[in-house]
Amino acid sequence: FAFGLAASSLFPIILLGIFSTRVTREAAICGMLAGIIFTAIYIIQTKFLGVGNWFLGITPEGIGTVGMCLNFIVMGIVTQFTKAPPAEIQELVESVRIPKGAGAAIDH
Repeated sequence: FAFGLAASSLFPIILLGIFSTRVTREAAICGMLAGIIFTAIYIIQTKFLGVGNWFLGITPEGIGTVGMCLNFIVMGIVTQFTKAPPAEIQELVESVRIPKGAGAAIDH
């Protein structure tokens, strides 16, 4: 369950935090909440309240993947309606992709 909850909440923002300069703080928060709330409710319903595997027959152990997709969708939608992050944050995201000293090694 821990991996499902982590996949539905943390993985998308970690991935987009490295590869996207456009995702905003608001989008990240909304996406994380949507993913973890959906996943947690599904796990609680199916494991502890006796409700069957109602969403396409997916087991509670595998529902984190659906929560992750929901997280990506919500982040994408909220990103479209929020102002872009400040330039210094976008530069920080760009700098994370290239390790220190890598530019010098490539030039030689």
